[in-house]
Amino acid sequence: MAAAEIVSYEPATGEEMWRGKVGDVDDVVARARRAWPVWAAQPLATRIELVRRFANEVRKEADKLATMIARETGKPMWEARTEVESVINKVEVSVRAYADRTSQRKFDSALQGTAALRHKPHGVMAVLGPYNFPAHLPNGHIVPALIAGNVVIFKPSEKTPATGELLALCFHRAGISAAAVQVLIGGPETGQELVAHDGVDGVLFTGSAHVGIAINRKLASNPGKMVALEMGGNNPIVMWDTPKMQDAVALIAQSAFTSAGQRCTAARRLIVKASIYDEVIDGVKRLADRIIVGAPFDDPPPYMGPVIDNRTADGLTESFVYLLSSGGRPIKHMVRLRDNLPFLSPAIIDVTGVAERPDVELFGPLLQVVKVNEFDEAIAEANSTRFGLSASLIGGTPQDYNRFWANVRAGVINWNRPTNGASSAAPFGGIGLSGNHRPSAYYAADYCAYPVASTEMDQPRASIGVGLRSD
Repeated sequence: MAAAEIVSYEPATGEEMWRGKVGDVDDVVARARRAWPVWAAQPLATRIELVRRFANEVRKEADKLATMIARETGKPMWEARTEVESVINKVEVSVRAYADRTSQRKFDSALQGTAALRHKPHGVMAVLGPYNFPAHLPNGHIVPALIAGNVVIFKPSEKTPATGELLALCFHRAGISAAAVQVLIGGPETGQELVAHDGVDGVLFTGSAHVGIAINRKLASNPGKMVALEMGGNNPIVMWDTPKMQDAVALIAQSAFTSAGQRCTAARRLIVKASIYDEVIDGVKRLADRIIVGAPFDDPPPYMGPVIDNRTADGLTESFVYLLSSGGRPIKHMVRLRDNLPFLSPAIIDVTGVAERPDVELFGPLLQVVKVNEFDEAIAEANSTRFGLSASLIGGTPQDYNRFWANVRAGVINWNRPTNGASSAAPFGGIGLSGNHRPSAYYAADYCAYPVASTEMDQPRASIGVGLRSD
């Protein structure tokens, strides 16, 4: 039986910061279904104006929202502020994307009348958000869904409900009905009930592959329900020859350790050319040794905060020990920095000698290193995963990058850029265990409305010229 309450704790202090009752799925869905015809009947211009007002409400609440994100996730305040900016910027990106991806079109068909293409909203959309970007990532589903004419039931992660509640409040203050955007508080059982509910027309999910696969399996016999799965990655970063070694090392550290490694696009595996291995690893370790790990509001500001909770920290340290016992060579040990709080040092381990490297997403500041000799070997190693979210090549020639781009299986492929930090102005998504071929960000409009093709004439006109008996 589901818990009657959800409690949110600050990772950096362990203190309780929010408590709320678990919502009633049936009641929330019924309210959403009543609200949908009213919201869908609003002119597109009105819906766009209201989401723009939402952006202004977020601007007014920027400090409060950033503080909430920092407290509830543990991420540094500077990073929480960038998340709030992403929430604001998402609105104009979504307006442009809707016009581009789902605009109305008419084609003259001469005697056949006019052919038209328009789009309709699905109805009630369930948005299941993650804890690592508790405002930005669900917002990336909510805003496009609203513009298209859907209503939204937003279930935030049970680890970050306070941020979800404040985000929804900004929608309501903008003049969007509290029935058109509802927050559903609850844990995994509540999420499962929402996903399976007959009154829900679409599920927009961001989170782990384990949960995403369960959603996919649950809805496999219901092709009418839109499902967009944005899941994790076991992302490779390939390091090849470059004269700019210091910049390359910084890109590796950014890819692996930003957000304490709690990004679906974080680099999990560093694949290094053998001839530059010592120089690269020495540089990455020296930079990792300098990274400040601390609480969100510390001075000087930290680069990394804690991971989300002690259970996650325990799992990561156990994974490090497993890799060690399986033949891994430690380069920088993973250390629990504070008793009873989930602060971890960034860790680096060479797993070249591990016979069967686990193909899992280790969601934290743990970078695995593999040494290779040839570029084809590097590409094969990069593809040695069931995931396919992001991949980067650092260094190399334009010809190397062309080979890398053509052969690496991923939805985001970069050159001399980190694996993370994707732009909302481009499509975002992965293949394999990273997603179900429904890229979000700029292409979110594609799964928020479905196309309707029409042929139209002012008056009926038809005749049958063959196969009839004479009159």
